[in-house]
Amino acid sequence: MAIRFSEIRHVTSYIALFSTAFLFVVLSFLWYFTSIYPFWLILPAILLFYLSTYFLARYLIERFVYQKIKLIYKTVHGFRSGKENTKVGAESLDKMNEAVLEWGDRQRTEIEELKKMASYRREFIGNVSHELKTPIFNIQGYVLTLLDGGLEDETINKQYLLRTERSVNRLIAIVEDLEEISKLESGELKLKTETFDMIELSREVIEFLEMKAQKNKAVVSIEVPPEKQLVVKADKKRLRQVMINLIENAIKYSDKEQNRILVRFFDMDENYLIEVKDNGPGISEENLPRVFERFYRTDRGRSRDTGGTGLGLAIVKHIISAHNQTITVRSKLGQGTTFAFTLSKK
Repeated sequence: MAIRFSEIRHVTSYIALFSTAFLFVVLSFLWYFTSIYPFWLILPAILLFYLSTYFLARYLIERFVYQKIKLIYKTVHGFRSGKENTKVGAESLDKMNEAVLEWGDRQRTEIEELKKMASYRREFIGNVSHELKTPIFNIQGYVLTLLDGGLEDETINKQYLLRTERSVNRLIAIVEDLEEISKLESGELKLKTETFDMIELSREVIEFLEMKAQKNKAVVSIEVPPEKQLVVKADKKRLRQVMINLIENAIKYSDKEQNRILVRFFDMDENYLIEVKDNGPGISEENLPRVFERFYRTDRGRSRDTGGTGLGLAIVKHIISAHNQTITVRSKLGQGTTFAFTLSKK
């Protein structure tokens, strides 16, 4: 429980009051038995004694407490300012108490954040090992089978080599995505901004993914705004990566006979808002806050079957954040998902 140093005056009041009461009793007995002084002199003497006792006791107590906590306050102040040697002025006890409480709250918050980060780090390491383990074990199994005589068997040798190649490519994709996230987080990867038409870039991405969309019975379309052009200032290569990730995700998770994916654009004064909307299975409410985490999958088995690394949305968020913009997601199970991000106008 926090100590309120303002209560010192109440303690000194009690000390002065009890001391004065004791003196009054003593003086009253002396007057009663000796009458060596007039009774009326007792009252001024009592008042003077009360005031003197009050201020003296308060001074001594405050000085004692101040000296005891001075070193603590100096240490706390040093941590707050980042300096080891900090001179402490004649701070009031209340101010010292506020500083200590503030420092304690900050340390408590930092400890909670460290606990969350430790938990996230453990989960991340587990996810990395799990994602790498699958293709590595696949490669090991195929290679051992070929070495045990499968290499001479024409019915399986080429098939196993192709499967090994796919697993190797998956390993390469995971490592490359991890490297890219690391560069984005450290600021090592610099953006090369230029002005370009976002609608034209979206059309290029849709054409690039056309075969995959047909295979998954998905139709990708653009809702073109009246102005026909949306000129933005951004890193075109990175934005292409963002659009490929978002549209490809929508295609991969299509689960209907008629899957529709719509790219829309909105004018938001200083920015444009770009949406990628689908009518797929949707994401449950409890999973929404974590969709941008590395390796987080709402349906692990199905996600791995689609061939993704589990890093696409994490990379998307880092790219948008590197542009000092935001990305959000809204979804309902069975009704589809919408990803929306902003981009600065030219």
